[in-house]
Amino acid sequence: MSLKIRLLLLFALVAHLNILNSQGKIKGITMVAPPRAFESDPTLPIKELGANYIKLVPYGFTPLGKTIVKFNMDRQWWGEKDIGVKESIRLAHANNIKVMLKPQIYIPGSWVGDLSFDTDQEWEEWENNYRDFIFSYLDIAIEYEVELFCVGTEYKKSVKERPQFWTNLVSEIRDSYCGELTYSANWDNFENISFWNQLDYIGISSYFPLSEEITPDVNKLVKAWKPIVSDLKAYSNEFDRQIIFTEYGYLSVDGCAGKTWELEKKVHSIPINEKAQSNSIEALFTTLWSEDFWAGGFLWKWFPEGMGHEGYPERDYTPQNKLSSSMIKNWFENND
Repeated sequence: MSLKIRLLLLFALVAHLNILNSQGKIKGITMVAPPRAFESDPTLPIKELGANYIKLVPYGFTPLGKTIVKFNMDRQWWGEKDIGVKESIRLAHANNIKVMLKPQIYIPGSWVGDLSFDTDQEWEEWENNYRDFIFSYLDIAIEYEVELFCVGTEYKKSVKERPQFWTNLVSEIRDSYCGELTYSANWDNFENISFWNQLDYIGISSYFPLSEEITPDVNKLVKAWKPIVSDLKAYSNEFDRQIIFTEYGYLSVDGCAGKTWELEKKVHSIPINEKAQSNSIEALFTTLWSEDFWAGGFLWKWFPEGMGHEGYPERDYTPQNKLSSSMIKNWFENND
């Protein structure tokens, strides 16, 4: 390779990195869909926190063992129906907040990662219904110029057994959508996704277990992050894609930096611990903010006007009215 070509490649790389750096981090908050319409603008407190993105998660429902996908139903919460999604996007954009739309399937009594069928016919029926679900919200994303769209979330078995469906789906979405695309892989499954090269970001639901301590300090958690960050950086380089945490967060309870999916099962009986939550979020920021491969992420979660919680907001992932809120605001406002 000639010196001239090497220099051109180097200049191109520097220009690419400068573009990435100029965009800054995605400082996102997941705004929970409320059961009824807003009385006031719920994006203003999110903007006050310093966020520059919100994530909206309209749910569809697949009953266990069935191939149907139900969504935008009359009995669904207002915020999950088209009317609520559109109004949420409108309010965010009016306040110069960007939006990621992340339509997501919920299977009562199960986890979507375990979704599987015995026959090709059943798979195809579900896939056709899922496509209708996704494109219904893609139409909204196109109409309202949503900046980022997530094509799927945590389909552990589906992406392994039916990779061609996902490849075709992303290609079809690309034909009509001009925004950026990602997929949200679970933290223990992101290396099994075959279509990252079709997307703009590698998306990860980031619930890596770090420590079982009741209240681990920030330095210990930063140390626990180091090998994970090393692996993430290598993976990002392999695909030449930045990594975005499509979801991250910690319950405000003892031991929240551990296996959060197990804590959720007994959350009502675990002591409240806002310090543990704050330390865990701060350690994530401390470790990852300076890394170019990390594009930022979406904190889970925010209850607009206090609506949409499941009965334990004092222990839930939200930072609202908790110790972590001022720390998050400091990071968001003072770091690009």
